[in-house]
Amino acid sequence: MTPDSFKRTTGEAAPPSELSPALQALWWAAKGDWNRAHVLVQDDPSREGAWVHAYLHRVEGDLGNAAYWYRKAGRPEASDPLEVEWGAIAAALLPATTSTRTGRGAE
Repeated sequence: MTPDSFKRTTGEAAPPSELSPALQALWWAAKGDWNRAHVLVQDDPSREGAWVHAYLHRVEGDLGNAAYWYRKAGRPEASDPLEVEWGAIAAALLPATTSTRTGRGAE
C-alpha cells in the first residue's frame, strides 16, 4: 500500500484490518477523530506508536508533550506542515506493514 492509497482508504468506515496500531491511529487522525487515534497509541510501546503519538500532540497544539513523544520515538521534532508530516509518517511506516504481510522482514 502506498501513502496515496492509504490516504484514499480514509473514505471507508474503518481502517484496513492489516494495519498496525500506529497506522490505524494515523488513519483515524486523517479522519479527524483525534480521540480514537490517541487511544490507539497511548499505550503503544513501539517507536512507531510514539512517533504517531508525537504527531497527534502536535495536531492538538501541545508542543511540549509532542517533544516528549518525538524523543521517545527517536525522531527530531517536526516543523513541516501537519499534512507533510502525516505523509512522511505514512511513507515510513507502510513499507514495514507490507514486508510483515508478505512474510519478509526488513532487509
